[in-house]
Amino acid sequence: MTVRTRFAPSPTGHLHIGGVRTALFSWLYARHTGGRFVLRIEDTDRERSTEEAVQVILDGMRWLRLEHDEGPYFQTQRMDRYREVIERLLAEGKAYRCYCTKEELDALREEQMRRREKPRYDGRCRARTEPRPGVEPVVRFRNPEHGTVLVDDIVRGKVVFDNAELDDLIIARADGTPTYNFTVVVDDLDMGITHVIRGDDHLNNTPRQINIFRALGAEPPRYAHVPMILGADGKKLSKRHGALSVLQYRQEGYLPQALLNYLVRLGWSHGDQEIFTIREMIDLFDIADVNPSASTFNPDKLLWVNQQHLKMAEFEDVEEDLRFQFTRQGIDVSSGPDLRRLFDVQKARTRTLAELAAQSRIFFEDFAEFDAAAAKKHLRPAALEGLRRLRAALAGQEDWSAPSLHQVVVSVAEDLGVKLGKLAQPLRVAVTGTAVSPSIDATLELLGKARTLERLDRAIAFIEARADVTPR
Repeated sequence: MTVRTRFAPSPTGHLHIGGVRTALFSWLYARHTGGRFVLRIEDTDRERSTEEAVQVILDGMRWLRLEHDEGPYFQTQRMDRYREVIERLLAEGKAYRCYCTKEELDALREEQMRRREKPRYDGRCRARTEPRPGVEPVVRFRNPEHGTVLVDDIVRGKVVFDNAELDDLIIARADGTPTYNFTVVVDDLDMGITHVIRGDDHLNNTPRQINIFRALGAEPPRYAHVPMILGADGKKLSKRHGALSVLQYRQEGYLPQALLNYLVRLGWSHGDQEIFTIREMIDLFDIADVNPSASTFNPDKLLWVNQQHLKMAEFEDVEEDLRFQFTRQGIDVSSGPDLRRLFDVQKARTRTLAELAAQSRIFFEDFAEFDAAAAKKHLRPAALEGLRRLRAALAGQEDWSAPSLHQVVVSVAEDLGVKLGKLAQPLRVAVTGTAVSPSIDATLELLGKARTLERLDRAIAFIEARADVTPR
């Protein structure tokens, strides 16, 4: 049997962390078993579904590189198929038309609650054969009245439901549109889905869906209901816990592989290993190893995981997202250092691509003014001679590589009889405006010769004006 999994989001909002983890588990299990991964957009809720939300799902899956083997399929394009199956169930007596009005159903519910009974439809239209004038009927599935439904869940184990507790759910509304619990069965059946991996908030839907499968003469897929993700306060994860739309994580500068790495560890583990490549996740992941207990989302841990992935990333893996960050922050990279070299220098010093781009602005644009504290400490008259000598030495330097530039700074420091730091730190403030940057040789290389000399001239003039020294 070829494993076939699916991710079936509803385009009624943004694609959030919980949905991404479900997609990841489904994708990983298909890849791990050599199976197929299907993307299906469940867009039958026409009032709430939007084209924008559909595009967010597609863009999010593309950014995460969770490529689908089939799809995307859209439920709104399958309405004829749903009507066909509904007519079949009606013809076989496995579904029936219900003419109860909203007022009648509300009264039934109130009476049941008054008697402290579980509110449920009582099947009063099960035997009805005549239409009711002026009432457009819904279609209900004729759920078995006796027996049990066993859900042999891969994650949660065996869960038993009593059919007597399951009422006859509506499978088509009065306007003819099908409902979720019906369409998902038809879709999973037609698409040959063998394993349904989804959030455990769907567990109570599963016995109803199993009964519909069996009414259609089909064997249901295997189910795996994964636990919820909670915030630090133990409540369902939401924006207030730091959970963002998946594309917001891209804007924040996270790497897709880091986000997936963090999410796979929310409910699954492989010993004490924390950092996984995508290949390792595919090789090691099995849905049967997912823990049924809820997991807690920790933004600080996600940031740490991202930092680890950033350190070991290759430029080719991040180039598109890195350029996206520069564009987003309004930084023109057309006149500046080679991005590959810049990334290699900066990646170990930052936690996100957003930080990396922000801290690299100085290599593409002039800064407005020197940091006051750094200038006060390092751009003093005592530093003037050293900066003048460095300016002269660097002006004659042809090899503008970090090793050669390092040697220039060392030679000037030796000539002056000062420690390297006494010269390098004023130089750093002179060319970057702050006291923090990569190593001074890498900083000079990234800035380039022309920009370095211009900024040294500016710093020397700044000190001369400050100390009222006659320029040389």
